[in-house]
Amino acid sequence: MKKNVIVFGLISGVIITTMMVNIASMCYTNPDMKSNDVVGYAAMIAAFSFIFIGIRNYRDKYNSGVITFGKAFKTGFYITLIASSMYVAVWLVDYYVFMPDFLEKYIPHMLREASADGASQTELKDKAAELAEFKEMYQNPAFVVIITFLEVLPVGLVVSLISALILKRKSKDHATATAS
Repeated sequence: MKKNVIVFGLISGVIITTMMVNIASMCYTNPDMKSNDVVGYAAMIAAFSFIFIGIRNYRDKYNSGVITFGKAFKTGFYITLIASSMYVAVWLVDYYVFMPDFLEKYIPHMLREASADGASQTELKDKAAELAEFKEMYQNPAFVVIITFLEVLPVGLVVSLISALILKRKSKDHATATAS
């Protein structure tokens, strides 16, 4: 399982980090900070499709076509963990080395968006205070790691859960015994 998890985790991680770097760079260099969340999450799902492929590969090549839900989910979880860890590591380098002023650009963008959406002055003031607090918390690298994991890890866990449900397969002996 180890080799399978590493291979598919790295493939998924390369895809998801490449996507993140491209989207973050486009957003960062665009004065309006426009990005496309739908494209971002679609790319995340595409990258995490390798969870399904990795579980199926493990079941069919290394486990004689049989896998329990638990083992399938565990395999998917480990693939998710590798890909998500790569995502976090690359974001830390991208943020601290290449975009250390990202929040200075992003916060005014968020306030413009809220204003364009019709937020009142009170709501804008509250939003500004919330974003200032977030910026303060973002000074702590541990917070950055947690927040970044929370961007990507839940999506991978959902894909792992769905993949495990679809790919679980009991042995033929077990299926015959329970049918009797």
